Amino acid sequence: MGVSSCGKSSIGAAVARQLEAKFIDGDDLHPKANILKMKSGHPLNDDDRAPWLERINDAVFSIEMKHEEGIIVCSALRQKYRDQIRQGNSKLTFIHLYGDFELVKGRMLAREDHFMPIELLKSQFETLEKPTIEETDVIEVSIDGSFDDVVARCVTAIKQHQTA
Repeated sequence: MGVSSCGKSSIGAAVARQLEAKFIDGDDLHPKANILKMKSGHPLNDDDRAPWLERINDAVFSIEMKHEEGIIVCSALRQKYRDQIRQGNSKLTFIHLYGDFELVKGRMLAREDHFMPIELLKSQFETLEKPTIEETDVIEVSIDGSFDDVVARCVTAIKQHQTA
């Protein structure tokens, strides 16, 4: 989880490869209307997010029911979004990839293949509700550092969480 351009998709895919887990990019679960809305420079509202969060919840449920391991990347910026994903899913852990605005902005400007314009990054930071200590299923991982360093931190954090 995290704001746009924090590395969710690329880091998530690399972590999934290392852990031999299924990988699903949450961006692929957005309804067409959401993609078109973001592409036109408009932020999503809670009504827009509802079917998307339901699709993510269903994907988590499917993975859990098949006794598989998976990495699903999505923003999950508010606690209520994370709570919706948690509903009916007991074996779920979030990794919050975080970095400051300038770091993430620099990474966003370097991207060529994403539908979210830079103008919406500020709204993502404004929407973000950082996980609280009560959200014991959230692991915080800084994106400051090289790609390989961040992937290694994620893999280590997941393995430590699984054995705890």
